[in-house]
Amino acid sequence: MAVEDRNCMSLRRAARRVSNFYDAVLSPSGVRATQYSMLALLGEVGALSINDLASRLDLDRTTTGKNLQPLVTTRLVKIARSSADRRSRVASLTERGADTLRRARPLWRQAQEQFERANGKGLARDLRAMLRSIRVQR
Repeated sequence: MAVEDRNCMSLRRAARRVSNFYDAVLSPSGVRATQYSMLALLGEVGALSINDLASRLDLDRTTTGKNLQPLVTTRLVKIARSSADRRSRVASLTERGADTLRRARPLWRQAQEQFERANGKGLARDLRAMLRSIRVQR
């Protein structure tokens, strides 16, 4: 394997390690890190169209729909037609989803704290800033 391939795969490997870590810490809540992100956003801003949810999570609409499906199946999120535009679908937390979010939030914070202890607060802060600034062309 070429050095540049190994270097490029480092980011993907690191992303998987971090995702697996957060998933493990969140597991008592019954949600994964990707699902937590959706619940947290809906809990913060309320109902959102699928397109708005996708945009705010920096996902494409198809991936957002696929990621929402388990949350709908477990009745943590409901999807309904928008009252403003009947062609648009809107996602919102159910009462069960809000309860799950309340249980998951301390676990998320625990994961953040463990990550910072393992890697140092400075590195964690710098890493978050660097990741926010990354841009890719689609």
